[in-house]
Formats: sequence, structure tokens, C-alpha cells
Amino acid sequence: MSLSGCVKLGSVKKSLQVFISSETRRVSLSHSCLLLPHPHKRLALMAESEPVPVQVGEKRGCPENKGKDTPSKKPRVESDHENGGPPHQDEEEELEGEAGDGEEDGETFANMMKHGLTELDVGILKYVSDHEGFSGILKERYSDFVVHEINKQGKTVHLDDLSIPAVAEEVPEAEQQPNESDVLTEEQKKQLGELQLFKNKEGNVSIEVIDDTKEKRTLVHKAIKTQFPGLETKTEEKEGRKFIVAYHAAGKKALAAPRKHFWPKNRGSFCHFVLYKENKDTMDAINVLSKFLRLRPNMFSYMGTKDKRAITVQEIAVLKITAERLAHLNKCLMNLKLGNFSYKNHPLKLGELQGNHFTVVIRNISGTDEQVHQALTSLKQTGFINYYGMQRFGTTAVPTQHVGRAILRNDWNEVVDLILKPRPGAEKEFLVRCREEWAKTQDPEAALKKLPNKRCVEGQLLRGLSMYGKKNIVTAFGLIPRNNRLMYIHSYQSVVWNTMVSRRIEAFGLKAVEGDLVLRGTTAHVLSAEEAESHTIHDIVMPLPGFDVIYPTHHVGKGYRELLSADKLDIDNMRHKVKDYSLAGAYRRIIIRPSDVSWEVIQYDDPRISLVHSDFEKLENKPAPVFNKEGKYRALRMEFSLPPSTYATMAIREVLKLDTSIKKQTQLNTTWFN
Repeated sequence: MSLSGCVKLGSVKKSLQVFISSETRRVSLSHSCLLLPHPHKRLALMAESEPVPVQVGEKRGCPENKGKDTPSKKPRVESDHENGGPPHQDEEEELEGEAGDGEEDGETFANMMKHGLTELDVGILKYVSDHEGFSGILKERYSDFVVHEINKQGKTVHLDDLSIPAVAEEVPEAEQQPNESDVLTEEQKKQLGELQLFKNKEGNVSIEVIDDTKEKRTLVHKAIKTQFPGLETKTEEKEGRKFIVAYHAAGKKALAAPRKHFWPKNRGSFCHFVLYKENKDTMDAINVLSKFLRLRPNMFSYMGTKDKRAITVQEIAVLKITAERLAHLNKCLMNLKLGNFSYKNHPLKLGELQGNHFTVVIRNISGTDEQVHQALTSLKQTGFINYYGMQRFGTTAVPTQHVGRAILRNDWNEVVDLILKPRPGAEKEFLVRCREEWAKTQDPEAALKKLPNKRCVEGQLLRGLSMYGKKNIVTAFGLIPRNNRLMYIHSYQSVVWNTMVSRRIEAFGLKAVEGDLVLRGTTAHVLSAEEAESHTIHDIVMPLPGFDVIYPTHHVGKGYRELLSADKLDIDNMRHKVKDYSLAGAYRRIIIRPSDVSWEVIQYDDPRISLVHSDFEKLENKPAPVFNKEGKYRALRMEFSLPPSTYATMAIREVLKLDTSIKKQTQLNTTWFN
């Protein structure tokens, strides 16, 4: 393979290319990824037969603060939730080993990944199509992965209007005059603007109140906070003169309850807006907005979380914050843009979206035009196996599903052991010291002292053990956020589902057969031989194990009982002593056929240019990318829409025929560099 246009690096760490999921989560453990120890380490995506060199991606970002949502316990049909749905079903963060932000070198990370998982380990075995796979690089730039939310009305969400809506408002007489915008001089506005953008070296702006009345001071306070979100004010007296001092809100003040402002009765209580973000996950973006607006993050609502390493566009709603205040933020936000404002009487709810539309660029493809055509035609006509992606199972030597299995078995000593014991593979040094201390002394306080960041899973568990003792592990484990705790058992359900679906495809192929399950409404129905003739593979669902589901009646369905029995679990008793860990189960379609599928092979010369025309670039009237038909490099640009509860990585896996695990991709990178 030619090395033209590729940068050969001496360290694998500079070449790792992250393969991100569709969610969207959240989490990402999104919405819209496989998180590595550092956000800019990325894995190249390659067919096993032909490793390719990796190019350097771009870096952009701003301060981050993670947040999580509480998942729902209710039994459900899986297709109603992921890929932009509730984050508990598409987590994208690592559960363990996140105790700090230190960056390991490439060899360290490669050594750690020697003990990671491959697709084989989590039941991802089959493909739908028999076309020949080819290599390519996904997310060389974050702009190579663009996600637009599809709202509950079926409309694809775009940022295409930054104007403030004209709304007839009732204004109380007391507030009619004077106009608050008139109380600040142009010079004062300039100084406040610089302060808002952190360009003021003194860190504050003092405004003397000449006509000192309470009403005048109130107008100045209000004008500053309304026109310059993120600034706080106070009144100070110096040498008998009164000044209003503006400064940046921070700490507790930033999260204080919002002040009550007049809100017209004829205006909807919620301001809905479109959030455009680059290289930032949804909760990070919400936290940034919260700090600038001095709100708690739970004042915002949304339908799903989106990928971090991507350009994403989604709808957000916030309670009783005006479009004017939100629009002001566009002056000082990095990698975020707000627009398409409207007022409505309802918030947004997790999972009520119809899905997401993806625009994906895979650079440096090796496939011929014919191979690409075969792959994408199959994706469009047949679809892909709806596996849970690799990001659901963690990247360390102790898979998350093993912890989940121990929880379901009520074996709490094993839960603690799996999370805290020393493990093969390289880790951050302080985690190694923490694990060694625990293995040697079994003293939670001593082990906790080895961690600089106590908020990681290990730290939270150790803190619980030091508070409640080793004889009360269930309570101690409860100090880990509920969302993270449930991710362990959801991970176990997912690996069971993947395994059984692979067996189902192996046994019966891509046709409906007697004993398969289909949904009638939200209820599962077992197909007879006659009924199977009138159904296709796209109708078939398989259950995640739980107390409120039924199983296929053919021999593959009976394999559920054997699989759980081998794990010392009783399929007839999936209720747990701890209510949080009782599994109702759910149904999930085994084949997903994307809609709105299109693609083109493009050629280009400059690997640094974006190959997608983003919403923001269109607003700025920037020209669309121009492609050179004789360009040195070839890329596949594909578009498709997916419903909730699906992973874009699994669709791309079907196209390229690759193993998406970090372990496999790290091995390929390491082999190439050696």
C-alpha cells in the first residue's frame, strides 16, 4: 500500500483512531464511543487483510465536565431507546480505569490492549453480506462524522437560523422604562464584553453609579446579567461612592438557583433551540451552558446524547431562559452554536426522537468502486446485524459483563474483587499502586489514598467500603452512581444477546422460521411454520434475558437457558434481591435496515480539509468542499439514517468487514509500525 499522504509516526499513541458509536451517549460511557485513556488517541479502521498507515487528526476542545442521567428500569422494546435514546442503553464511557487524565505512551496502551476484548469475546461473529471487505480510516478528523437528530415528527434537525423569534410579550408597567439596554454606555459594554471573553486582565469591571438609587442599581445589575451571560454582579462602596462590580460567576454561584425574572403568560415556558457542537459530548455542552447561564444542568432537557468526536446537531429545551440570553452565548462559546429558537409549553423527553441521520467519511479507502457498490447496496437493501457495539463492554482486562454477571449472581465479594484486584496489562501508575495496596492489605482507606481522583469507579467503591465496611458491600457499591452500576448488568445482557443472535444467524440464516419471535405492538409472539412464510428477517426480534420476556421456541432459543446456566444464573428467576438489579428484559430487532442510504467515492489532495459541508459553514456562507477528480486520495462519503437503539459502528463494520475492537485495531497499528 502506498504511503503517500500518510504520516508515519514513531509512537503508536499518535496514530490511534477512535471508532465511535452511533450514540450517541453518552455517554457516552454518548450518544452518538470507544473511549481511550486520552481523547485524541484514535484507532485506524482496517480490514484484517491489509493494515494501512494512519494520519494525524485535528485537535479542538474546551473544558469538560461529565454528567449522567438516571436510567429507566421499566421493561421495554429495545428499539425505543438507543442511538439518541436514554444513555443507559448506549453507554460510551469506560467504567474503570478513569481515575485520572494522564496520557500513556503508545507502547503502554498497546500493552494494556493485549488483554482487551475482541469482537469474538462479546459474541459479534457474523456479517449479512458476502462482499469482500476493504480498509479505511474513520474519524481522521472529527468533521468526518456528522450526526443530525431526527425529531419525533420525523424532521431532520438543522442549525440554519440564528435570529431571535419575535414574540408579543406582556411587559409590566414597572419594567417599561427605562430600557435596560440604555443604562450601559458603549465603553462599558466594550469592557464587559472583554470580561465575558476572559480578555480583561483585572478580572472585573467596576461601574460607578452616578444617580444612586436602588432602581438605577437594579437596572444596571439586570442589564449586565441579561446582556452578558456568565457574569455576576455585586455592589461595593469606595470612598463614599457606589460601584457595581461585574465578575465571572464561578463555583457555587455558577450553580445557584436561577433568579426569578418576569415571564409573559402568553409565552411558552420552555425555550427550544438547536445545539450545534463540535468535538464535545452532549453533557459537556450542557454543563458549559449551565455555568454561563448560572443554571443547574437539570434545567435542560433533550431527546438523546450524541457522540463526542463528531459534529452533531440536536434539539435542546431549557426552562424560562429567553432566546436573547441564549443567543448572547454565541459570542463566547467555543465549538458550540445555538439557534432556531422557539417557545413551547413542554420540555423534551429522552427517547422520543425517531433516530439520527449520519454523514460519515472514511478516508484512504482501499476498496475498488465495485467493492464499495456491493457493500453499500447490501447495506441499503438488507442492512446489518444489530449487535451491541464494542464500547458497551469496556476496554480493560476485566470486561464489564463479568462484573454484571457477579452482580446478578449476588456474589458481592467477586464484584469487589473484579473491580479492585490487580489486572494484567499496563494501567496508570496510581491505579496500579491502588490495586496493589488493596491486594496486600484489603484496607479501603489505605488503597483510597493512592488515588489522586476519588471520583473514579475504584475510588467510589473504596470510599463506600471505608464508610460501610466490607460486610456491607451492597450499600458500599451503591456509592457508585446508579447509571454506572446498571451499565454492568446491561453489559451482561448485551453479550448474551449478541451471542444468541450469532447462533440464530448461523442456524437459520436470513429468513424467518418457526419458533422465531415477532412483535405485535409491544408483545412478543411465537411464529408458527405457516406464519413464518409471511414474515422476513427484518420482523424478527430476540430477547435480552429478564423476568418479563419470552424466548424463541426453536433450539437456538433454548440456548438461552444453557448459556445462563453455565454462568450459574437461573433464567426463571431474574428478579434480584436488590430491586435496581432485577432485569425485566427487552426485545431487539436482529437486523436493521438503514433508511436514506446514499454514498459517493470522492478524491481529494489535501488531507487537512473537511469533506463535509457543515450547518455552521453554511450559515457563515463558506463554500462547500471542492473535490479534485484526479486527487491523490480516495474517500467514501456515506449517509444513512438509523432508528434508536442502533450502533453506527456496526453498520460501518458491515461495510468494511472489520473487527472494531480496540484490541484488534491496536494490534494492526502496532504490527504496521514495527
